[in-house]
Formats: sequence, C-alpha cells, structure tokens
Amino acid sequence: MSAGAAELFPHIRIVMGMVVGLGITRLLTGVAGLIQHPSRAKLSALHLLWALSVLVELILFWWWEFALYDITDWSFGIFAFLIGYAVTLFLMAALLFPDRIDDYASYEDFFLRRRHWFFAIFGLTFLFDVVDTLIKGEPYFDTLGIDYMVQIPVGLVLAGIAIWTSNRRFHLGLVIAHLIYQAWWISILFYTHT
Repeated sequence: MSAGAAELFPHIRIVMGMVVGLGITRLLTGVAGLIQHPSRAKLSALHLLWALSVLVELILFWWWEFALYDITDWSFGIFAFLIGYAVTLFLMAALLFPDRIDDYASYEDFFLRRRHWFFAIFGLTFLFDVVDTLIKGEPYFDTLGIDYMVQIPVGLVLAGIAIWTSNRRFHLGLVIAHLIYQAWWISILFYTHT
C-alpha cells in the first residue's frame, strides 16, 4: 500500500463510520424511546426483530469494510459508492424508527405499510454488497465461497416477495431466517478466519 493509500483509508473509514454511527444511533434511540414511552405505540416482535437485524447488519458492514485496507488505488467513485452503501443501511434504520408515528396504529403497521421502501432498499444492499466485494478483490471474493453467491439471488427474490406481500407470517419468518443467516455468517467469519 502506498503512503497515500495508507493515509486515505482511515479517512474513508471515518466518513463511513459516521454514516454507520447515525444508523446505529437511530436504532438505539428508537429502542430507548420504546422503553421510555411504552404506551406511545404498541410493541411488535416483527418490528423489533428487524431493528435487531439492521443493527447486526450495520455492525457487520463496519467489520467487513476493514478488508478495504488492502486497496491501493482509491478513487472518488469508490469512496462515493461506499458512502452510498452505508447510506442504504442508515435508511433501513430510519424506516424502522420514523420521526413520527401518529398516523399509524403501531410500528408494525408503519413497517408493513412502508415495506415497499424498506425491502427495495434491503434488496439494493445485496447488489451493493456484490460491488463492494468485487472492489475488495478476487482473493477476498474467493474466501467467501459459494454460499455468498447463493445468498444474492435468494435475497433478491425474498426482498421482492416482501415488497409484494403484507402477510405478517411471511415477514416474521423472513426476519427470523435473516437473523439466523446473519448468525451463521458471524460464526463463519469470526471463528474460521483470522
């Protein structure tokens, strides 16, 4: 890595970290609001599980982006893309905890009515992740295995179905499956790689 690239990576990571931090702050502030004012809106397992899943996704994104350390040729396009990827994760967090919920019966009601936006962005994160992985290079891509390439089309199909249906059971099953998948990736990444 050239001296310029070595100095640039921490700068880029700080900017990405600010956006990721805003997403985490949004989620934690939302959960704290639920604890502080439990009668303001009816609690929902579906909503809280998606909040947990997006929190895990933000943390994993921050962890995975350390692989950018090996990049020696930075461009504004790569930088802008990475910030855009972080913004998609922030937007998912913001859609889980809107500024106001007065027009909705509950957070779950808000979530199911705004699911089109949430799952369109959710689907976009799968596409962004492919580009992000390619930016990190072929050796990094090779460490992820076939499971990684299977998750992309499956994730896109499930996001498409989630946009189309408001069936609560489907959405609850999807978030539980996503949390299990995230736990599986964590076990793979943190216990088999050094």
